Amino acid sequence: MSTHFKRFLKNESGATAIEYALIAGLMAVACITALTTLGGTMSTQFQNISDEISAVQPSGG
Repeated sequence: MSTHFKRFLKNESGATAIEYALIAGLMAVACITALTTLGGTMSTQFQNISDEISAVQPSGG
């Protein structure tokens, strides 16, 4: 084997970069899933809060 080929086989920086990219991708998918799941619940909660505040505030100008 040539020296260049041996050095290429020992070089793990590309594998490390791929591992970090996979981890970042999985984290992004987890965040998107969590936000999508919680989005509807949060919207309902904020609407309930808004309704309660509107009911307490005096109407008029």
